[in-house]
Amino acid sequence: MIATKFGFDLKTDPRGVKGAPGLNSRPEHIKQVAEASLKRLKVDAIDLFYQHRVDENVPIEDVAGAVKELIQAGKVKHFGLSEAGVKNHPSRPCRSAGHCPPERILAVDENPGKGSDTDSRRTRNRLRSLQPVGQGFLTGKMDAQTTFDSSDFRSTLPRFTPEALKANQALIDLLGKIGQRKKATQAQIALAWLLARKPWIVPIPGTTKLNRLDENIGAVAVELTPDDLRDIESAAAKITVHGARYPEKLEQLTGR
Repeated sequence: MIATKFGFDLKTDPRGVKGAPGLNSRPEHIKQVAEASLKRLKVDAIDLFYQHRVDENVPIEDVAGAVKELIQAGKVKHFGLSEAGVKNHPSRPCRSAGHCPPERILAVDENPGKGSDTDSRRTRNRLRSLQPVGQGFLTGKMDAQTTFDSSDFRSTLPRFTPEALKANQALIDLLGKIGQRKKATQAQIALAWLLARKPWIVPIPGTTKLNRLDENIGAVAVELTPDDLRDIESAAAKITVHGARYPEKLEQLTGR
């Protein structure tokens, strides 16, 4: 499956390192991005085309309508939204204007340290779990001494300060304890937790290293029983996670 996004104004800094990112989900821009993506990817159709962040200057019905036209043209197969709130949930534009195909995708940050999404359970959507290993933190390879280059996005995130990394070590210890029992790494337990919860949850761990890819694939073989899931969720609920996911200017773009 090939998935790609639209919705940021690339004249600004999408990651917000150099200032608040701009948004652009005007229908004409969506179509321009789709055409450019098809050309770069050298494919005839994009399997999943979804909005980076909700653009409050463009009605969600207009966004869904533009993607519907791309679907009808055979250039896109599925429509999704990333980090959208309840009022812009994928089911809403489909209910109000019939813009979407039966299957939609909602992308949210979901992992043992974050908690879980509940909105998708009440609709016919898939849930795509972004940051399933907490941008690397849940691999257990970081501690309070870990530093990040200024070009690394994590250097801007409150959850990756030395203080937060130290305070959140309890979560790593929990995953490590379960991992010892299952003969698996912390990252594999985090991924297996998602895979075991619901069949419509799809974790997408990112990596640039082949050994990490092999490790992530190995999570499929880790079997977590209902008792294991209860143990993980019960223990995780008692751990206070320190540090926000994003700086305030980026967090304001989520849940809208």
